[in-house]
Amino acid sequence: MATVLETMDLERLFARGRARAVTAPSGRERPVEAGAAVAFLAVALAMALLIPSPRSLHASTLAILVAAYVVTCRAKFDLADGYTVPTELILVPMLFLLPTPAVPLVVSISWALGRLIDYATGKTSVRRAFQVFGDCWHAVGPALVLIVAGAQIFSWDEWPVYALALLAQFAFDFAASAARGGLIDGTSPRVGLRLIAPVYALDAALAPIGLLTAFAAIELGPSICLLVVPLAAVLTVLSHERQVRVDQALELSSAYQGTAMLLGDVVEADDAYTGSHSRGVVDLSLAVSDRLGLDSRQRRNVEFAALLHDVGKIAVPKEIINKAGPLDGAEWKIMRRHTLEGEAMLNRVGGVLTEVGRIVRSSHEHFDGSGYPDGLAGEEIPIEARIVTCCDAFSAMTTTRSYRKAMPEGVALTELHACVGTQFDPEVVAALAQIVAS
Repeated sequence: MATVLETMDLERLFARGRARAVTAPSGRERPVEAGAAVAFLAVALAMALLIPSPRSLHASTLAILVAAYVVTCRAKFDLADGYTVPTELILVPMLFLLPTPAVPLVVSISWALGRLIDYATGKTSVRRAFQVFGDCWHAVGPALVLIVAGAQIFSWDEWPVYALALLAQFAFDFAASAARGGLIDGTSPRVGLRLIAPVYALDAALAPIGLLTAFAAIELGPSICLLVVPLAAVLTVLSHERQVRVDQALELSSAYQGTAMLLGDVVEADDAYTGSHSRGVVDLSLAVSDRLGLDSRQRRNVEFAALLHDVGKIAVPKEIINKAGPLDGAEWKIMRRHTLEGEAMLNRVGGVLTEVGRIVRSSHEHFDGSGYPDGLAGEEIPIEARIVTCCDAFSAMTTTRSYRKAMPEGVALTELHACVGTQFDPEVVAALAQIVAS
């Protein structure tokens, strides 16, 4: 599961996050998220009630900081299948202006208030409201560090403790996120760290501003914290613009995928064998891509190319496609043009499918340079095409044709190994053999 998630297209992660936000938690997600929320509330309440603080709680200070936090958390930046908000600007002042042990509980209440608009507008399902508390583990780490270090009173001399507090914030947040991601989606901690790293980069950049705000508020009064609200408003505008761009990207991606599926359906309607064969090649090619560790863009290209590698056969006469026996020289000459015809069709669509067209063109090249139409060899052949070529051959051999029965998988693998280094890439064949054997 982790390998698949490593290579999954970020657009799919964005789409998954959007889909989850508007639906109620289900399956394993519900107990995992509920457990994270209940555990946080237990810890936050225990800290607030049992740990003493050198500061008392003032209602006016609390109101100012909560209001500023609510405004700040409206600047919501989508990242993969989650999001980040620039609340570091107010979290840091909270740690020094409020009783430090109470900060995690105050953060969770502020976060819940900030999400009310999302629940009211339907951007987030109200049935996910309890997840707010599970999202606030980041506030526990720095509060505990300041308490244990005896550094609840602000002093620039304590900057090493503050740096440690920031690291503790990341550690608590990552531990909670990794546990939830692993239990819900099977995401490995390494993949989770890669996805959440931009969040920590933003928090690290905003932390010094938060410290300066805390210092100014201690010297001049807590209302100084309201000065970060204009910055939060600017960030809110930027986050909205980013959200619009993400929406447009998702719509464009969906359009390309819909076009690819439509062309695949046309192939299937034109020739039942070619259509079902193409869909079998898709599944096999994606599995090989994951085994070889292709990145998200390459994996997307493999998926589209595997689906459309035979699209040019629409231009080949049906009597040649469905001929019950070997093709003669003239018929092969016509058949071999199908990769060029496929590339031309996809070039007319444009965009992402232009890149896929290049792979479709190379899907019948051989590793030793004896293939067609360009006689490419070895690394000259795109890795996506090498994968599709091998999976196409295996699927063809293990599928019943008009002129022969399907081969057993073992026999087909023997045929592939016999052509390693000539027709097929050795690494691709090895990956395919491992998948078939598993």
